[in-house]
Amino acid sequence: MKKFLALALASVMAVSLVACGSTNADTNAESSAAATTTAATATTAATAESSSEEPGLKIAIVSSPSGVDDGSFNQDNYNGVLKFIEENPNATVTPIREETGDSAAAVQAVADVVADYDVIVCCGFQFAGIGNLAQENPDTKFILIDSWPTVDGTEVTADQVIDNVYAAYYAEQESGFYAGMAAALSTTTGKVAVVNGIAYPSNVNYQYGFECGVKYVNGTEGMNVEVVELPSYAGTDVTGANVGGNYVGNFSDEATGKVLGNALIAEGVDILFVAAGGSGNGVFTAAKEAEGVKVIGCDVDQYDDGANGDSNIVLTSGLKVMHDTVYNVLNEVKDGSFKGANVTLTAADDATGFVSEEGRCQLTAEAIEKINAAQALLKEGKIVPAANFNGVTPETFTW
Repeated sequence: MKKFLALALASVMAVSLVACGSTNADTNAESSAAATTTAATATTAATAESSSEEPGLKIAIVSSPSGVDDGSFNQDNYNGVLKFIEENPNATVTPIREETGDSAAAVQAVADVVADYDVIVCCGFQFAGIGNLAQENPDTKFILIDSWPTVDGTEVTADQVIDNVYAAYYAEQESGFYAGMAAALSTTTGKVAVVNGIAYPSNVNYQYGFECGVKYVNGTEGMNVEVVELPSYAGTDVTGANVGGNYVGNFSDEATGKVLGNALIAEGVDILFVAAGGSGNGVFTAAKEAEGVKVIGCDVDQYDDGANGDSNIVLTSGLKVMHDTVYNVLNEVKDGSFKGANVTLTAADDATGFVSEEGRCQLTAEAIEKINAAQALLKEGKIVPAANFNGVTPETFTW
């Protein structure tokens, strides 16, 4: 099954992501060089003058088209690097934005700079193909987020560790579950929705988890909240299966994000879980321009992005704690304890969650209590939300 999925991933991503990109080959080549993006300007702030003669780690972080200042997925990874550099001012970081999102171009962007850095942080599923490159460059350490590596087109198994690659999947379905519960417990119209970018497994996990969270509230609270899906925006996953949902088709298309957000609001949706990278900014705009609509942020605490005059549109945010992963692994590289690994991080690892802090969310105390209770059951394995490939679907999900 993994071999089939890996082959499907390679073909689907090569086609779908090229279709989403609007840049030509020259632009792609230019963007894969170090420090060619506006995000690279931030390097000067993140790189302090050396406080000793001993050189620090040279780190590159290679991201998707939305860049390390996207306020979401990429930025959370970048924050882990910045935290490390704050404590290790001899270290340096160079953000590199791969402009197209194409899987082959993503691997090439890493290959172009692999000889120049001690550690390369690869942000996203499209970087899975670095497996062969890593084997060819054993002196460089790789931190691969949201994927396990592929070797010769086939994803490795948990025990097929590449010594210089730390690769992490996350149980996004858990964070999506909390978001679904938050939406169902807070809606006034009885209609909620999730907006995604591209139907990568991580994004489908968010969608399925959200649907399960709503289903759980309906079942345990005697409610009948509807998850609204627009058929024209249905997603197709990496195997070619229709997963439904509401997919922008890109992680950096704010205009389409706003169109989709407005279409869902027109259907009566008053709470939108936004797991769409830079495209989600358009959904935020649609919500700010509407009346009585709230959003749930994704990956990081997006409360500040919800500011709308004297009010705020963010109900809460579903969290995937990637910055801790990046920070911790960089420290392992520094102290010599780094080991290659293929891991899946879950609620039991405190790697998923939701924002409940006063002043950073608008959930009621009762809603927070109910979500916390469900989170405890997830940690114990008594609730298992649907995920893209865990054998559970939103339709078959039970507890």
